[in-house]
Amino acid sequence: MTWFKVDDTFYGHPKTLKAGNAAVGLWVKAGAYAAQHLTEGVVPGVVAQLYGTAPQARKLVAAGLWHEHGHTCPHPKCKQPAPGDYFMHDFLIYNPTRAKVEGERARSAERQQRARERAAEQRNQERNRSDSSANRPRIDDDPAPENGEPSANQIAFPDDITGQAPTSHRDVPEASRSPRPDPARPAVPPTEVQQASYSTPAVPVNIRPLRDALTAAGVVVEWSLTSPEWFRLEAIVKRTAVPALVDHAREQWRRARSRPRSARYFLPGWSALPPVPAGGLTSPGADVIPLAVARPTRSARAADLFAAALENPKEHAQ
Repeated sequence: MTWFKVDDTFYGHPKTLKAGNAAVGLWVKAGAYAAQHLTEGVVPGVVAQLYGTAPQARKLVAAGLWHEHGHTCPHPKCKQPAPGDYFMHDFLIYNPTRAKVEGERARSAERQQRARERAAEQRNQERNRSDSSANRPRIDDDPAPENGEPSANQIAFPDDITGQAPTSHRDVPEASRSPRPDPARPAVPPTEVQQASYSTPAVPVNIRPLRDALTAAGVVVEWSLTSPEWFRLEAIVKRTAVPALVDHAREQWRRARSRPRSARYFLPGWSALPPVPAGGLTSPGADVIPLAVARPTRSARAADLFAAALENPKEHAQ
């Protein structure tokens, strides 16, 4: 692909202004045609008629942007076109000749051919090396194939891990001493009970009441949190009562598509809960909801005063 070059001052050149926008449009299209077909600036008459009109072509000739057959331009690179054709003035000054473009294309094709040959030769060498190493007979000094494997693939799994131990868990003479299930508490699957880390020493003291309350409610999760998450959870517990957190966690636990594995699952919802003051409805011991004391109406107060006057007329008379 070649390019038709236009000077950046062409838009304000006197010849451009004299020819007009419509004729300049024909000039640009004809220049792109000449660059693509390597005509070296020659514009065939049929091309000029295809992309423009006869008046536009005459304006380009009058402005000096095109030359007709028999022109007298003194510039040596302005060729003499055939009758009926045109030649673009100074085309070969800004655009390469046909021979230069074809030479560059030939050199580019040659470079690509050499690159393809080198790539093919390299592939053949690699294929020959792989074939020779695969067909080479082994000698005693060669390392065994398994020795070349990564160390991660050479881990020896103990028999008790792989399930090949002489005794299994069912063969243990003493039965498991797991406590009896409490009918008052909801049943929790054993697989979820094993996920909880109750004896983790990293659980802060302020978080343990929440952990125990969630476990008692059947929400059994892991408590392996990061330090920033522990600080965040301590702040949540400090400003929000534990029962409110448990109720919210049970609701999320019920709506979750799959069982949450970590307490981290409830942190966003706990953070959005409003603060609960001490003695609030969700705090421990707040079983009785205080009723607002009704203020007596004006008629009720008047009735009380009238009844008191009837009982002690002398006192109210004074």
